[in-house]
Amino acid sequence: MTDAQDTAADSSLRTTGGAPPDDGGSSVTGAPAGAASPDTGSEPVAEPVPLLEPRDGIPPVIADEESLARAIAAFEAGSGPVAVDAERASGYRYGQRAYLVQLRREGAGTALIDPVACPDLSGLGEVLSDVEWVLHAATQDLPCLREIGMVPTRIFDTELAGRLAGFPRVGLGAMVENVLGFVLEKGHSAVDWSTRPLPEPWLRYAALDVELLVDLRDALEKELDRQGKLDWARQEFDAIASAPPPEPRKEPWRRTSGMHKVRRRRQLGVVRELWETRDRIARRRDVSPGKVLSDAAIVEAALALPANVHALSALNGFGHRMGRRQLEQWQASVDRAKALSESQLPQPGQPVTGPPPPRAWADKDPAAAARLSAARAGVSALAERLNMPQENLITPDTVRRVCWEPPEQVTADTVAAALAGHGARPWQIEQVTPVLVAALSA
Repeated sequence: MTDAQDTAADSSLRTTGGAPPDDGGSSVTGAPAGAASPDTGSEPVAEPVPLLEPRDGIPPVIADEESLARAIAAFEAGSGPVAVDAERASGYRYGQRAYLVQLRREGAGTALIDPVACPDLSGLGEVLSDVEWVLHAATQDLPCLREIGMVPTRIFDTELAGRLAGFPRVGLGAMVENVLGFVLEKGHSAVDWSTRPLPEPWLRYAALDVELLVDLRDALEKELDRQGKLDWARQEFDAIASAPPPEPRKEPWRRTSGMHKVRRRRQLGVVRELWETRDRIARRRDVSPGKVLSDAAIVEAALALPANVHALSALNGFGHRMGRRQLEQWQASVDRAKALSESQLPQPGQPVTGPPPPRAWADKDPAAAARLSAARAGVSALAERLNMPQENLITPDTVRRVCWEPPEQVTADTVAAALAGHGARPWQIEQVTPVLVAALSA
């Protein structure tokens, strides 16, 4: 009996509606009657079952080395894949560190680990190094897990699997409901996970996030196999697991919301100075930068170029609640930008390393614009036939680059080599090459 079936069998963990039967006739093998296949469009034939409590109850939070050692031993002795999740405090704290790590494995049960009290989880990562990790939206959690010593070698990403299988909604709650027939309570996804102690309802939510993750993985594996996409998914998972940490973003201040309003270089200099001052303060106080000063306020000051604190205080975002000392701090940043020489001011726009924006292609290179139009149409039609999002079939950036600078001789081999050079996986190359050859040859 799987975790999902065992949980459903316990009437104390669900409300009315009954447990979904083992065989509901869905094409998702083993899915209950409340589940729907991604490509049939059929509505669930039974009410989904609300999942109210973890099957084994809410485990105590692991916050000391002795408890952590016991958990490591238990997970090393467990069997099968391990479900892994992490909770961050986005919007509350500086950076994207983990404030709770949840794991579940057959034979080990569920563990909730406090990475603030136990910041080095490399011992746990080592005993699970050869185990398949099941995550939902793995690229969101892997960076913060890497920071605490947890680096998988094999993964199964249930969100990405859902995309490849053609599910229209791929959030964890939607996937568990559509595939397994259970409803997860998602009310605590955006809370401040740096809170200590963590409230019991939050811990219940966190434990339930990994309760059925391996069951979801098993059902999706069968569905991908049924569609002939399982090898494609494995290639994608391998690419995520083997990807190096991303390089630090160059000139991150340019991502300030509302930057499209800022035209002049002096104004860009103000944005940069205010952004960098805000970042230093946020890092020192360990709070989200938006809680120090909003993006809207930064842009407002850049456009107004206030002459003094009085003028600054009249702008939106610098109102009466801001103290004199804070206002003087922000005005000093504005004044520094106003004092920069022309050579010190940032250039408008970000350095372009790839093709120009597609809207400019018709003027710069009409032939390339025609190639891109044909390629986009072909990729769109192929993605529809394969029942998956276009961006998962092949990234739009890859299509643009190949269309802007196609091989001198357009053949299946040269186009395949170009795609590989841009990081496309073998399955993507196999599927997309004929489409691009036709578009580039038109």
